Amino acid sequence: MNRVSVLKKISKKNREWDIVIIGGGATGLGCAVDAASRGYKTLLIEQVDFSKGTSSRSTKLVHGGVRYLQQGDISLVFEALKERGLMFKNAPHLVTNQSFIIPTYDFWGGPFYTVGLKVYDFMAGKLGLGPSMHLSREEAIEALPTVEKDGLTGGVIYHDGQFDDSRMAISLAQTAIDYGATVMNYCKVTGLIKKDELICGVNAVDQESNKEYSIKSKVVINATGVFADEIIQFDEPGKKDLITPSQGVHIVLDKSFLDNKNAIMVPHTSDGRVMFAVPWHNHVIVGTTDTLIENHSLEPIALEEEINFLLETSGQYLVKQPTRKDVLSIFAGLRPLAKPEDDGKATKEISRSHKILISIAGLITIIGGKWTTYRKMAEDTIEKAIMLGGLPERNCITQHLPIHGFRMDIDPVTDSMAAYGLDKEKIIAIGEDEPELAGFLSEKLHIYKSQVAWAVRKEMARTVEDVLARRTRALFLDARESLRIAPEVAKIMAKELGQDKDWEITQLKTYKEIAKNYYFDK
Repeated sequence: MNRVSVLKKISKKNREWDIVIIGGGATGLGCAVDAASRGYKTLLIEQVDFSKGTSSRSTKLVHGGVRYLQQGDISLVFEALKERGLMFKNAPHLVTNQSFIIPTYDFWGGPFYTVGLKVYDFMAGKLGLGPSMHLSREEAIEALPTVEKDGLTGGVIYHDGQFDDSRMAISLAQTAIDYGATVMNYCKVTGLIKKDELICGVNAVDQESNKEYSIKSKVVINATGVFADEIIQFDEPGKKDLITPSQGVHIVLDKSFLDNKNAIMVPHTSDGRVMFAVPWHNHVIVGTTDTLIENHSLEPIALEEEINFLLETSGQYLVKQPTRKDVLSIFAGLRPLAKPEDDGKATKEISRSHKILISIAGLITIIGGKWTTYRKMAEDTIEKAIMLGGLPERNCITQHLPIHGFRMDIDPVTDSMAAYGLDKEKIIAIGEDEPELAGFLSEKLHIYKSQVAWAVRKEMARTVEDVLARRTRALFLDARESLRIAPEVAKIMAKELGQDKDWEITQLKTYKEIAKNYYFDK
């Protein structure tokens, strides 16, 4: 993941790629892994950083989707449960088994969810993570000591997956590179190249040098999520938008609000949405909301009513009522939902299934979907690309393809560096070999100085935000703590990148501007 060598590759005028993928989120990176592992000459370009948008802002769940079962979207649940199982097998250093409890507060709730989740287990088949069970009132309280006891009749326990989304994204980028792909961040597509009315490449500009590139390709895939309509406009100016952005907000609390290994899932909140309270990296994530948003942004901002909804609703299920002063971080993400034909449809009712669209000029656009089904979305997309580009037919091998760092003897719950997998020891060695990089950057968040150097050297981190938001999860876990350690991150990065003091000052100013939306002023 060396930017200098990548720029040399894409500047070669006579080079033609088999597949160019626009977008470095879950879908684009999945497509890069699929295409490269089949042996196609693959280039992925991302306008900012890998997983900067939606793909780093999820609820951190690898799940079949209990609520999709409730909505009757059986085919999506089947697909997602299969993909959940494959993610466990292919990335054990990134994905872990998480038990969830649905507390029930009425006499029929327990049997209703027990039956529904038995169906969920049955649909998972051999890839199941453990049986769901009904809990008595006493068992529910024992499993969730902090749950609201007033009116509690019992509960249901079931299993789903949990992961670190942006670390998975970086691992997918590394996997694609392991199979010969070229990936590039901070490179923005500015137009599509056409010959005889057919797309044959893209124009792009390096965001750091402002140098422009014309890149030839047999196939171009638009995997830009909420930005998909912008790329479509290059191909078909004036075309009606295909994406409905829906905002999901999460708050992060201290682990004392849910001080045990079980998560809570509330299937019906006051407005019909699902809410989770999930242990993650020694903290608790509470989410999410589902708010229709008119305009998309790289840095969506949580609305006051969304934050209030999460604080009030979570307080009904946690004995300890969270307040604004308890919130360590707030983050918002935009779901790229396929626009429904029925304009009156609520966002929570729009299917999370993916759609693949091919324009007359040959632009392949993949929209919809969710993290859990990224691999299947990529497989379906590359199958279309092979046909469209006249590429030699080769079978998809990603069902049983280990993700970079694959390692069985490491626990993502107890080991803060588990996400690095086989690279963990190399990062520790940096601290041992280079004294200035020894020790903790943040003991509170268990982040080492050597992780910053590794992020620059091996993971294409270019900014302080790249390191604090996505290579480590400091900004998403404790925004104030991330601001405290930002100056040292800037100093280490400046040395690694050969930058001066002015660069450090600019980076810190930019980072503070971004981070201010992740916490409340006390």
